[in-house]
Amino acid sequence: MNYKMMGRFNGWILLVEAVFMIPALLISLFQGERAAWLSFLFSIGVLLCLSAILFLFSRNATRDFYAREGLICVGSSWLLMSAVGCLPFVLSGAIPNYIDALFEMVSGFTTTGASIITDLNPIPRGILYWRSFSHWLGGMGVLVFLLAIVPVSGQSEGYTMHLLRAESPGPDVGKLVPRMRQTAAVLYLCYVALSVLNLIFLLIGGMPLFDAVCTMFGTAGTGGFGVRNDSLAGYSPYLQTVTAVFMLLFGINFSCYYLLLLRQFRSVIRDEELRLYGGVVLGSVVLIAWNIYSIYGNLADTLRHSFFQVSSIITTTGFATTDFDLWPSFSKAILMILMVFGACAGSTGGGLKFARVLLLFKALRRNMSQILHPNKVKLIRVNGKPVDEKIVANTNAYFFAYIVIIVISILLISFDGFSITTNLTAVLACFNNIGPGLDAVGPTCNFSGFSLFSKLILTLDMLAGRLEIFPILVLLNPSAWKRG
Repeated sequence: MNYKMMGRFNGWILLVEAVFMIPALLISLFQGERAAWLSFLFSIGVLLCLSAILFLFSRNATRDFYAREGLICVGSSWLLMSAVGCLPFVLSGAIPNYIDALFEMVSGFTTTGASIITDLNPIPRGILYWRSFSHWLGGMGVLVFLLAIVPVSGQSEGYTMHLLRAESPGPDVGKLVPRMRQTAAVLYLCYVALSVLNLIFLLIGGMPLFDAVCTMFGTAGTGGFGVRNDSLAGYSPYLQTVTAVFMLLFGINFSCYYLLLLRQFRSVIRDEELRLYGGVVLGSVVLIAWNIYSIYGNLADTLRHSFFQVSSIITTTGFATTDFDLWPSFSKAILMILMVFGACAGSTGGGLKFARVLLLFKALRRNMSQILHPNKVKLIRVNGKPVDEKIVANTNAYFFAYIVIIVISILLISFDGFSITTNLTAVLACFNNIGPGLDAVGPTCNFSGFSLFSKLILTLDMLAGRLEIFPILVLLNPSAWKRG
């Protein structure tokens, strides 16, 4: 076990987190929010001290780095940056309880958007900025950012692959370009470009600069933290539509954008996952609009709310323009299904991912075919290419772990006495990194009513969902920490 190399990466991550806290510190200073800027100043000091200790510990670290180290490094780094990143919430008094603050911070970094804050109006602007920015940083992944900016030698290509695979969402991560560091840079360049474009469209629509920046962070990271108590309900139809469109764009596999830059339009059009994603979005919008038309009374508002909520839920963003908990059961059932599906692999969205849904469906169809024709050998193909059987096996294992964790989590939080709808959708919303659920955790409610124990369970669910389960399972497995 290469503890020193893992320590070095964790040191870099804490250093990056300290640097990214500086804008929040400056905003607090500019706004005259004394408690907030002091909390950021102290937190930056803690991050720098911990980073220095880890750099000293990791002197003369060797380059030996394997999949196990990659998984543990990713899991530990997300826990560590959340544990320290929530200090401004506690020290400023915005969220006095540390467990509540940790829940809020993990919800931010994992782009979940589930909140325990009941009223955003008294929250300092510097805190609101840091809360929203955590979505943007966690959306593509802080380690992916680190790999994109930190110079590495050719010998380091092995550990960059393990880190990228452990943190990036999706059943498989390959190289877009020959080197993994270049792949990470390409992903972040696409991410930044799309974020800037989103911000421009929001500003054109007249959204205040602070609101536009925070909304862009939540949209890009598909997180959902807003700066108003009514989420996006109070903004104009134009701003709601722009946000809905960009949520869908950030839910697409970022490799598709790279292919568009290479002018490989045919490859993008023929992408099976993208076509399934688009088809499900279109079908869901039409069905929900048909079901809720009587509530809004006119086609324009009906389509806008339907399109927005489908975009928000399927990309696991969690913004809201209306209380969809009041919609008919049929529409809420569709939204619950979309919670599970999630967005595309290689996007900033959460959920099971359409790539896995596609593989599971094709594996089921192959098994049915083999029952009818036992001697027939049939490969699973996606986009015309055969899929490695290891990927199929990993997808099946992931799906089994997905179901088991959801069942156990529902049982554990059921001691709080909420309805089964609340418990089920709370777990689905946290594990799939969505934010709002139904009933007591609906779009007009929050997670403050849960016990501290349940909040810890849901916090682990958010981390497991964002990191694709296995880094957290490995991190909690004592045998994984043994040398050798």
